[in-house]
Amino acid sequence: MLDSISNILYSQQTFFKSQKTKPIADRLVYLKALKEVVLSKEQAVYDALYKDFKKSEFESFISEFGLVLSQLNLVIKNLEKWAKPERIKSSLLTFPSKDFIYKEPYGNVLVISPWNYPFLLALEPLIIAIAAGNTVILKPSELTKHTSQLLTNIVKAVFPENYVASIQGDVQVATELLSKKWDYIFFTGSVSVGKIIAEAAAKHLTPVTLELGGKSPCIIDDTANLKLAAKRIVWGKFFNGGQTCIAPDYIIIKHALKQEFITLLKAEITQFYGKNPEESKDFPRIINTKNTSRLANMLKDCHVVFGGTIDEKTNYIAPTLIDEPALDSEVMQDEIFGPILPILTYETENDLDRIISSFEKPLALYAFSNDKKFIDHILSTYSFGGGVVNDVLIHFGNHRLPFGGVGPSGMGAYHGKYGFDTFSHHKAVIKRGNWLDPSLRYAPYNQKVTIIKKIFKYFG
Repeated sequence: MLDSISNILYSQQTFFKSQKTKPIADRLVYLKALKEVVLSKEQAVYDALYKDFKKSEFESFISEFGLVLSQLNLVIKNLEKWAKPERIKSSLLTFPSKDFIYKEPYGNVLVISPWNYPFLLALEPLIIAIAAGNTVILKPSELTKHTSQLLTNIVKAVFPENYVASIQGDVQVATELLSKKWDYIFFTGSVSVGKIIAEAAAKHLTPVTLELGGKSPCIIDDTANLKLAAKRIVWGKFFNGGQTCIAPDYIIIKHALKQEFITLLKAEITQFYGKNPEESKDFPRIINTKNTSRLANMLKDCHVVFGGTIDEKTNYIAPTLIDEPALDSEVMQDEIFGPILPILTYETENDLDRIISSFEKPLALYAFSNDKKFIDHILSTYSFGGGVVNDVLIHFGNHRLPFGGVGPSGMGAYHGKYGFDTFSHHKAVIKRGNWLDPSLRYAPYNQKVTIIKKIFKYFG
């Protein structure tokens, strides 16, 4: 496989230079073919995700298959409009002219996808990259071998290898891919690997989109609807077994409300998954033994007030609540990425700031409150990729909103048209008229500077 990577990339470079990826009609033919194959593989998608980490059909549809299908429908419907040159208002300084933004593909794109939503986070960027006119090499996660093989089969059924290819493999394969020169790299995964991607891309000045993560806070003040907040947080935190980059990583709640809220959280977890979540068909497993051990180590020396059951043989960790861990404890040092929910408390906005400012800018922030002044303060004070007031996760589901991080939680954004723009170079073009050619810009300048200054002052 390592030997063939160079050959596949060369064939894609040659194919892109042939201009055959650029006609919109041809892109649509492939996208519609992809949609038909995806539809035919619906049950196979559910089966693969269940085999990889016992994901339920409901979660597989709502967070993976359904979103891929929606993305395909959206792109197929809007591609011609998105790709059309955009007419821009001319400037007095360029008069007479017609000004445009042309959307052109970057070229050869590498997409490296993660294991936590292995179907969605592989196909969504692939779909948008193809829509924008690029070729793509997809590197699916080696941790979800059933879903990755299915993705490879789907890609092979739709695209010639010189257009789109899926290359499976481990870290060695990823390293080999990153050693090549790309026109764009799109990566979803951990912060640590994101740094490796950025370093590799910098050698060739390759632009990147990095969808990473971080410790996303969930703030609850004393005006919030606690019962509703508990239900929504339990859903968002333990969805996909907690293995979601925008899951609430920890709660910060007014101290006087903590015990009541813990009681509500316990009740909602039991309502969702029963008294023994291990027997629930709706609660997934951790992806592998390595990550199960990592999460188990986080629980050492923590005050567990609910859950805490671990079976490393089956990669099971129960939905777990932790009371007041220290900020320098292991569970608070890194993104948890599992079904463990720490609960911290605050009294003043200074307390909030001390906690949130202890961590880098997160991918998401959530606030439960009915106090407009408090909400406005939170939204204007803290930098984060995206967020929700009085719910969690749902901003991911609106294709009209950009999705992405800021600082250590990522760079760049996608979804819907934002994704099309991510995989397109916006080329500025002015078509200058010949019927008028003011002499003002030409030498000799003499006293023309006085006129130029007035133009810049009033019209520039």
